[in-house]
Amino acid sequence: MTDHALLLVNLGSPASTKVEDVRSYLDQFLMDPYVVDLPWPLRRLLVSLILIKRPAQSAHAYSSIWWPEGSPLIVLSRQLQEAMAPHWPNGPVELAMRYGDPSIEGALRKLADQGVKQVTLAPLYPQFAESTTTTAIEEARRVVRELGLKLQVSVLPPFFAEPDYLDALVASARPYLEQPFDHLLLSFHGLPERHIRKLVKGIDPQHDLRARDSRGVSDEVLAVCYRSQCQRTAEAFAERAGLQPGQWSVSFQSRLGRDKWIEPYTETRLEELAQQGVKKLLVMCPAFVADCIETLEEIGQRGSEQFQAAGGQELVLVPCMNSHPQWVSALAKLCETAVRPLV
Repeated sequence: MTDHALLLVNLGSPASTKVEDVRSYLDQFLMDPYVVDLPWPLRRLLVSLILIKRPAQSAHAYSSIWWPEGSPLIVLSRQLQEAMAPHWPNGPVELAMRYGDPSIEGALRKLADQGVKQVTLAPLYPQFAESTTTTAIEEARRVVRELGLKLQVSVLPPFFAEPDYLDALVASARPYLEQPFDHLLLSFHGLPERHIRKLVKGIDPQHDLRARDSRGVSDEVLAVCYRSQCQRTAEAFAERAGLQPGQWSVSFQSRLGRDKWIEPYTETRLEELAQQGVKKLLVMCPAFVADCIETLEEIGQRGSEQFQAAGGQELVLVPCMNSHPQWVSALAKLCETAVRPLV
């Protein structure tokens, strides 16, 4: 075995659907300053308030999508890990989650103990956000520094516009696009507007967070604007899939709290589309590479109920790429060229 490992990193999952496990997971997740970017005392107060009722609600949601093998996100990520192994002959392929287990610290310790010298860290987020990409990188940096691990780490950058990724996204969705449907909604995970504004203010203080498309967005802004990256992904996907204008649209889901989040909101679009006469709606979630609570429960269950209650007939959730063969090949190719050092 050679000494260049691949470490796949996704967000994470509670250990079980028990309320205490969900509470522990949410506490770790929400106390991350890259997720809730408030000073520690305010963040602690807010999260403590959220943890009064939210764990029980979330535990019920997790229970509705939990598989006999465990968390869908963990199970599907393990399948991706296994599928990647033949495509990564340079060394072992490990899996870690930013929150919960398997942890980034545990995975990096394991690789160092195996004598690995180089690691390619692959945050499995196509679009960049500090609350996903940055926090995963910073956690890896912390572990390497505090444990004194002799590892050289390179990082896979966001791949929202990479042709291989886009082609795999189209290939995974093709069976659903070939069936009759009225509209395709590309629902991305949401983000508070201030998370983006603080990154773009030094580049373009007037950057429009209501723009309908990504045309006119400079490369400098695009590099840090999550919303524009999502739009760019959707536009490129629609072009590759042969979709016509008006046949598809973009929205953002999973709002939390009272802050202003990027729009349009998925829940609003579901009602609008039903009221506009859409009967069969396809929904895909390109911010996620593996199905999870946000896709299976939020869209597949609650979103479907909302769409039908507003007058729609059928909402079809298009699965994430998971371990689709073309996605596995695309990811391997992207990781082979990841050269950004972890410093």
